[in-house]
Amino acid sequence: MAELNTGGDGGKGKKVRSKKSNPGVDLTAMVDLAFLLITFFMLTTTLSKPQSMPLAMPDKSEKPDPTDVTKIPEERMMTILIGKDNKLLWYMGKFESPKMPPTEASFGKNGIRKEILKNTAFAKQYAKKPDEGLIVNIKASDAASYKNLVDILDEMAINKVQLYAIGDITPAEIDLLKKTGLY
Repeated sequence: MAELNTGGDGGKGKKVRSKKSNPGVDLTAMVDLAFLLITFFMLTTTLSKPQSMPLAMPDKSEKPDPTDVTKIPEERMMTILIGKDNKLLWYMGKFESPKMPPTEASFGKNGIRKEILKNTAFAKQYAKKPDEGLIVNIKASDAASYKNLVDILDEMAINKVQLYAIGDITPAEIDLLKKTGLY
């Protein structure tokens, strides 16, 4: 039992006075509480793990073959350009001749999510196999924030887009963002 005793040496060699009892504080309950708190915090910190999204990256050891080019059907290709102020542009097909013209959108269920769902249905019309769907190319400008890139990756997971890639933005696409005021 833990005790806290305060007092002198017992009064040896002095005048005899009335005996006063030393106050004692029992710290057992405080020690028990400390161990309970330590145990609680140890358990809760090990149970909370950071959340992360799996992202497949190409192997850096292999050099890509420039002759090995995969043809992507324009009707299934959606490009998303991330600009500033939580805004983005999207278009279907090639940049030079889009199947659907560049359209401004915002994040959220009434913004890009709605457009992805609409374009997924559009891409399914041109799919040769039933498991083929929309292919999304995500391009972030220098004016875009990291949060916006993470938000668009979350949209890919929410809409269950199977094929998406993060690509480099071209100078022509930067000019388009500047014309629309998103750069």
